[in-house]
Amino acid sequence: MAYKVTLEPVGVEMEVEEGETVLEAAFRQGVALMHGCKEGQCSTCKSILLDGDVEMERYSTFALPDFEKEEGYILLCKTVPYSDLTVELMQYDEEALKVSVPIKTFRTVISEIESLTHDIRRIVLKLAEPDQITFHAGQFADVYLPGSDVYRSYSMANTPSQSDRLEFMIKIFKGGKFSTLLDEQLKIGDELEVRGPFGNCIRREESTGEIFLIGGGSGMAPLWSILNDIVEKGVQRKVTFFYGARSKRDLFYLDKFAEIAERHQGFRFIPALSEPLPQDNWNGETGLITEVLERYLDPAIAGKDLEVFLCGPAPMIDSAIPLLRDKGVTSDRIFFDKFVPASN
Repeated sequence: MAYKVTLEPVGVEMEVEEGETVLEAAFRQGVALMHGCKEGQCSTCKSILLDGDVEMERYSTFALPDFEKEEGYILLCKTVPYSDLTVELMQYDEEALKVSVPIKTFRTVISEIESLTHDIRRIVLKLAEPDQITFHAGQFADVYLPGSDVYRSYSMANTPSQSDRLEFMIKIFKGGKFSTLLDEQLKIGDELEVRGPFGNCIRREESTGEIFLIGGGSGMAPLWSILNDIVEKGVQRKVTFFYGARSKRDLFYLDKFAEIAERHQGFRFIPALSEPLPQDNWNGETGLITEVLERYLDPAIAGKDLEVFLCGPAPMIDSAIPLLRDKGVTSDRIFFDKFVPASN
């Protein structure tokens, strides 16, 4: 049995199979609904049920408080229909809906593992079956632990033109299931299952304004993909990349950023250290990356066509978005990928 779900105000209709969540059905059919953690923790897919009967799988009341549920709010990642539905989307991106692709599962083989810093690893997965993937710079994929249904979501660091592989930058967390496996056991030649692509933190091809890329730690990955995609395609837009780290040992790719600055007119890289060490001899920007952003964010620029892409820990993004809005950047020009801790 399948139910029809009508998504307003965009007028999109899709089918949801019995026992399937609305978000899973959207992934299967290539309908790019706004989403984040996919686990009922972040509220990105929060919407309003206008008509129909549903059940909600287990979710965090932080993402959907009880009083909102009573008012008809739902999380699409946890909503299972029991009739035809009409849903009002609170967040949607018509441009992303036009360019979305269906989600697929891929068998991959590890071809490279590299240490970028003391706690960030670069891993390259060669696609085996299917052997090609279509994705947009800024998107992410789920990487499954071998022989398990447990996965971790990581943003692609390579560009879409490299369609025969997936490249990730993964932060090593003490006790982390996948990162510990990567740091201690995985090796070149091992197979991994990957599902994707996901995410709406993508560049709009028709936009022409200045771009701010803001990230920290492994949040470099999707921004690195977006930046290199711009360079590859010869897109003539001013780009500023703000990158936050604790100390100098947390910085990497400085030589690559210098090369891009030589190739792409109007590009600048602004790293900032929140806890520089005496031996760093650092004479660059210091403080939290949001503090640095505030110093550089000219309201005259923000109020025009500035587009901002944020990728990294939730506290960084939650601090940056109100700042951007206060400076005149409207919500439709702020795109983010909030890194939410895994629940399992």
